[in-house]
Parts: sequence; C-alpha cells; structure tokens
Amino acid sequence: MYSFMGGGLFCAGVGNILLIISTATDYWMQYRHSGSYMHQGLWRYCVPGKCMTHTDSIAYWDATRAFMILSLLACFIGIVIGIMAFIHFSSFDGFDKTFAAGILFFISCFFVLLAMAVYTGVTVNYYGKRYGSWRFSWSYITGWVAVVLTFFSGIFFMCAYRMHECPRNSNAR
Repeated sequence: MYSFMGGGLFCAGVGNILLIISTATDYWMQYRHSGSYMHQGLWRYCVPGKCMTHTDSIAYWDATRAFMILSLLACFIGIVIGIMAFIHFSSFDGFDKTFAAGILFFISCFFVLLAMAVYTGVTVNYYGKRYGSWRFSWSYITGWVAVVLTFFSGIFFMCAYRMHECPRNSNAR
C-alpha cells in the first residue's frame, strides 16, 4: 500500500512541477513570421528582443489558463491529502484520504487534458492554416507529460485504496 502511495506522490509531485512550468512559461508554440521566429505561451508572446503580455481576451486562451490553474489546484490539494494519508494524519477521519487523493489526481488529469485539448484544437485549426512554419514547443509538451503523470498518480492511489479496503485474507491457503 505504501509503495503505491509513494509512487503516486512521486508522480504527483513531478506532475505538479511540470504543470507549474507549463502554465508559467512562454513556449507553447513557436512560429516563423516576417523572417524571424516568435513564440508564445498562455500569458505572453515574444518577438525577437522583447516579450509582451496578451492583451486580447481570447476565449481559448482564457479556457486553457483556467483549466491549467484548476488542474494545479486539484493536484496540489491531492498531494497534501496524499501526504496526510501516507503519514496517517488522524484529522478528518470522516473520509478516506487515499481515495480522496486519487480522485483529486484524476480531476487534475481531467482539467489538464481539457486545457491541452482546447489549446490543441484551436491552435491546429487557426495557426495551421495561417502560418506554414509553426510547431508546438516544450511548454506544451510538458503539459502533456503532466497529463500522464497525474493520471498515474490517480491510478497509484486507487490501487493503494483497494489494497487498504480489501486486505488479503491471512487465513487463506
């Protein structure tokens, strides 16, 4: 049980760090425009020599930002509850902390998956037709890695929950 929770906490910790990096950095997409390379993130876009804040309130950026922030919050709360379950913190005995942490990691995975799907769909349809030379960049890729890590965190915690709820019968032959 503890090995599953330990693995889940490790995946969640790394996933949360990647969510922070992905959300905060400006390399979701790179493209070539007017002979120079530019890149953009969720908060800023950069041309050679300077970066500027997105001033437009474009729905897909707002949705992607909101889903990424919700994912960060769910993952962070899941980590706190997962640590409480790991060390047998006795407060909040009214609910199973292992199960709650697993559900929060799945919720985090769902939110980051929504963010990535919204961004991918709009970017491919808009920039794919407008610019010939563009690509997704490393901030975007770390977001997809965070999807996988938060999903496996949820799996690990659900396995730990099942082991705790259904212990092996020591009298079985």
